[in-house]
Amino acid sequence: MAVGLEQASNLLPVAGVRLSSAEAGIRYTDRDDVALIEFAPGTVVSAVFTQNAFCAAPVQVARAHLAKAPARWLLINAGNANAGTGEEGIADARGCCAALAEQQAATTEQVLPFSTGVIGERLPAGRIIDVLPLLRDGLDESGWADAANAIITTDTLAKGKSEQIQVNGKTVTITGIAKGSGMIRPDMATMLAFIATDAKVEQALLDKCLGQLVDASFNRITIDGDTSTNDACILAASGAIDGARLDEQHPDFDVFMAALQRVFTWLAQAIVRDGEGATKFITVHASGGQSNEECLAVAYTIAHSPLVKTALFASDPNWGRILAAVGRAPVAQLDLSRIDIYLDELCIIRHGEPAPGYTEEAGQTVMKQDEITIHVELGRGESEQEVWTTDLSYDYVRINAEYRS
Repeated sequence: MAVGLEQASNLLPVAGVRLSSAEAGIRYTDRDDVALIEFAPGTVVSAVFTQNAFCAAPVQVARAHLAKAPARWLLINAGNANAGTGEEGIADARGCCAALAEQQAATTEQVLPFSTGVIGERLPAGRIIDVLPLLRDGLDESGWADAANAIITTDTLAKGKSEQIQVNGKTVTITGIAKGSGMIRPDMATMLAFIATDAKVEQALLDKCLGQLVDASFNRITIDGDTSTNDACILAASGAIDGARLDEQHPDFDVFMAALQRVFTWLAQAIVRDGEGATKFITVHASGGQSNEECLAVAYTIAHSPLVKTALFASDPNWGRILAAVGRAPVAQLDLSRIDIYLDELCIIRHGEPAPGYTEEAGQTVMKQDEITIHVELGRGESEQEVWTTDLSYDYVRINAEYRS
């Protein structure tokens, strides 16, 4: 069960964006597993992709298409990653795009493909092509929830979030959906995210915004430290609301960015809350560093420690594991006498030594909670950063051991 997370609902339509879903039987039965997102002409689309060198065929094709033409359609399938499939995988991804483009009397480059699921198996492209008429006929501005359900794999819940703000007195909507539960690590994680707004934003600014938004959200999550082959995040601005044109000098721009950041952060945290086998949602906050990179190094060393994560699962206040993780973080000349460590507000280490008055009982009270913050104060600067992670449970091992069975 996801930690503090409910099924996506009440997702608001975004003017200029229509969605649909269909059942192609790629890997699952009795559920939709293909989604289509259509953007109105003139929509500006920005994207970031996995930094895994072994990136999947749809990532390669989507990058190439986006460089050649404005994107009008996103074609997404679950159950098969079309990764590690060589030239055949590239041909399958392109073939699906070409079939959709022919149906829409468009160019192949206007379609971006996305896949998620098992690596190393050939994509059953024919099954996707067969349901393209159903996807076309089902397109609707209210199709966000159905699309969110169609793109999940090991997720236990569909993930979606909406926000509305006022720009020049006009209501602007932001809605996003995401999938992800395991093989999650920054530099884009096994996740797909699709966020759209009906405000008007020029390409260069949208690209800049996406980089900032991803860095503070999807690049701050980790379930298991594995960066996927298929990750992608799309931000689209349809410009369908008259008068809602934004640039960095616009008085409503900061409000717009704050709303976008809330959607991105909510979706990123939802992926962690629904982490494979997760029973706890963990914030690791590192402060007092000389740089953001230094703080992130400490935070990720803690978040990736199997010993810390299993102690969290057991609700065991084994603070020695946290201390050891801090000590091996790649931070030069770390002065242990300046370090404080907290579980929520409970100080467990003061100036590098056991905090006076700390008790095992107090530590266990915090560790039994579903949501915990591990805070490390380094005492060497003004920078601070945080990442979000989970515990490591029996179910994580089971889910990944049985994934292909």
